Amino acid sequence: MEGPASVVKELVENSIDAGATEVEVLLEGGGSDRIVVADDGDGILPAELDLAVQRHATSKLTDPDDLAQVSSLGFRGEALAAIAQVSKLRLVSRPPEASSAAGITVEGGRVGARFEAARAVGTTVDVQDLFYNTPARRKFLRTPAAEQVEVLATLERIYLAHPDLAVRVRSGTAEIGRYPRAAKLEEAATWVFGPEFVSAQFSVRSPGTSPVGFHGVLARPTVSRGTSVGIQLSVNGRAIVSRTLSQAVRAAYQDYLPRTRFPVGAIRLTLDPSRVDVNVHPTKREVRIQGERDLADALRRSVRAALVGGTQVADLPAPRRSGTAAVPEKPRTVAPLPALRGQQQRLEEPPPAPRIAGTGRHPAVTLLGALFRLYWVAESDGDLVLIDQHAASERVLYDELRLTGRLARQELMDPVRLPLTARQRTALEANRELLRSAGFVIEPFGGDQVRVRSVPSYRGRRAEARSLPPLLDELADGGRPTVPEGLAERVAASVACHAAVRAGDEITAEELGRVLEALYRTEAPAYACPHGRPVIVRLPRSRLDGWFLRRGA
Repeated sequence: MEGPASVVKELVENSIDAGATEVEVLLEGGGSDRIVVADDGDGILPAELDLAVQRHATSKLTDPDDLAQVSSLGFRGEALAAIAQVSKLRLVSRPPEASSAAGITVEGGRVGARFEAARAVGTTVDVQDLFYNTPARRKFLRTPAAEQVEVLATLERIYLAHPDLAVRVRSGTAEIGRYPRAAKLEEAATWVFGPEFVSAQFSVRSPGTSPVGFHGVLARPTVSRGTSVGIQLSVNGRAIVSRTLSQAVRAAYQDYLPRTRFPVGAIRLTLDPSRVDVNVHPTKREVRIQGERDLADALRRSVRAALVGGTQVADLPAPRRSGTAAVPEKPRTVAPLPALRGQQQRLEEPPPAPRIAGTGRHPAVTLLGALFRLYWVAESDGDLVLIDQHAASERVLYDELRLTGRLARQELMDPVRLPLTARQRTALEANRELLRSAGFVIEPFGGDQVRVRSVPSYRGRRAEARSLPPLLDELADGGRPTVPEGLAERVAASVACHAAVRAGDEITAEELGRVLEALYRTEAPAYACPHGRPVIVRLPRSRLDGWFLRRGA
């Protein structure tokens, strides 16, 4: 066992193999103190309870040939035995033919008391004090909030592989996750990926002539993530990780998503069990598939065809004033400075363009105008300079967070209500103080909704409240993966990215000038944002002259 999430995974997969339709999970201390998994499955015979917690014992194989084509999700005895070795376990189960439930206690692998109990048909496994007898492993457990995030992520992967399974998750007395039984994968995906997924989703299926079957639901490019964890895969009901298949899905989005963004959705594959080797990894999340490259190619072509063949309206959202990375519908030419707008009749001497003084490391620049509401054009000592307004703002906010640990905040006159997924709500609780320091003040608003009362503000510009859900998705994944430093830096990079001036924001030259002045004062090099995107690109005059064949100019 690696931690609470791996314990929950094994126990819930046992429930599925037992034919359960409903599972309830209780966590205390993020699962480090207590995990309870209760199901309505077939249960275990009283005479087999002792055997169920012994190593190399299973009720899931009836013939040695089954080892060559495993169709269950695991071996009940192996999981329970491993968990019982490192915890204080209480197992209660009632099969359909029994009039009451029977139970046993196990501590550190040793069977203790046997008892009878009142229970409906099904099984309850109560795991307490995980790793109590292996302190070296217990001290490496993460905070309860972080472990809770990982448990929810694990349950969501299982739910997308088995949408007909209803799952409820509680932390103490509070319900932190609810995933109802769904008739279709499309319905289940909305519970996992959130309401924005509904209008952006499209389905994909394997061709009728294909020797393998797959069915998936994916989001159009307007809904994406900064990591590949948004691509959920399963084979024969087993949630898996496959770099080859994930890359195939991403390749289908070529020309639709930038290199730093990943698709979101779920793909369920159905294969002959003899083609799948589930024993190449201890947790069985990584599997070996016979003909995986051919399968990946078929998947890529099907996803691409569905993506290209569907409506493209969702890919062109109306530009927002702030808080979105969308490029405006119409490409803009170089925008004049604000002071020049509206002067159509009289020709006057234009006011001087804003100039930002340079330093020993940074060029002095004169701002000329904006292109596409993203790139600023400037002149520096006869050279052409291009500035990415989002990357520049992001770098400033990142350095401010790392230096002081906080950003200014602006109270919203009209607080914004937002629906959050279970995983987003858990990430919110795990990072509440960090978000408050960064300028977000958030309070519960009943059900799955929260109310945002304040947002980050920097030099008079505030972040968009609706940047919170994608920020929480990144925090749940551990922050920006492209930042090479530790967790604190990755989290700061995520906050900075979502609080910064965005592509599509219309800002004045004076505003950008203030950002650049702050950027020039940072101790870190100002030529890249936290995850490596250039902030300033300089084109020498000589290169421009070469383009226009002015070699001697």
